[in-house]
Amino acid sequence: MTRTRLIIGSRGSALALWQAQWVQRELQGRFPGITIGIEIIKTTGDKMLDSPLSKIGDKGLFTREIESALLLHHIDVAVHSLKDLPTTLPDGLVLGAICEREDVRDVFIPHPRNTIRTLLDQPRGAQIATGSLRRKCQLLHLRPDIQPVDLRGNLHTRFKKLEQSDWAGMLLARAGVVRLGWTDRIGETLSLESMLPAVGQGALGIEIRHGDETTAELVRPLHHLPTAYAALAERALLRKLEGGCQIPIGTYGRVVDENGRQILRLDAVVGSLDGTRIVRGHIAGSVDAAELVGEELALTLLHSGADRILQEIRAAALSHTPEA
Repeated sequence: MTRTRLIIGSRGSALALWQAQWVQRELQGRFPGITIGIEIIKTTGDKMLDSPLSKIGDKGLFTREIESALLLHHIDVAVHSLKDLPTTLPDGLVLGAICEREDVRDVFIPHPRNTIRTLLDQPRGAQIATGSLRRKCQLLHLRPDIQPVDLRGNLHTRFKKLEQSDWAGMLLARAGVVRLGWTDRIGETLSLESMLPAVGQGALGIEIRHGDETTAELVRPLHHLPTAYAALAERALLRKLEGGCQIPIGTYGRVVDENGRQILRLDAVVGSLDGTRIVRGHIAGSVDAAELVGEELALTLLHSGADRILQEIRAAALSHTPEA
């Protein structure tokens, strides 16, 4: 079947539109005979900006409405930040492509008036803003004296909130800052040894309907195998740990060449909310068994004490859930 029109579904933030427009340009360059448009769809996560992500749940928070439009044939593809996409997709949807990853690391953005550019050199008791439990956990593990401040909103909103605050700075994913052209605001790019990223951080996921072979053929050229292997391992690890925005989990997968063989290496960390307890793990395996590699590392973490940390976090979350 020949397609003459393709509609991309996207959130409306500047970063989400950058991502959707990048996919639009890539597809348009390959298939100039197809009219490709973008449909902006507001998600639950875009509407609920007053509560921390950890308090409002995370299953499809930034994807559910877009996926519904895809299932209803209102759009043909959905473009997501892969770290927003739940590890289990709704029936009828599949990942048609995982695009090449941007830098996976986090960055410290100092307040414009703050002359101290590096995170660990901030004074005792400095306030650092982030909306991520993963970042808070690893930050407090590095600097227990730091005061984390909760931060929500798109990148423009976060930069504005920082400028209007007395915080020392904030933590963000480097990928989004680079994509929107704000690299001059970066004080420091954090090492992977000090701050492991979120699952899928820096990568784009293109979601399509299962069985839509025409669309699958169109998006297939955007699929980047090394990124896909790494992301599949990270997502399998998260799925096995049953984690998400409510659990401090960091992980980083990458494909490396060792003596002419492609090896998948995966690091991960699970920590308590206050950063006092951290369980780390590392594994290497075959790229052809990426999901098994992720699941094996998850089991290693659980047996090393992550199970107790996760049980405590979930029990605390349940105890703070109001009755219906």
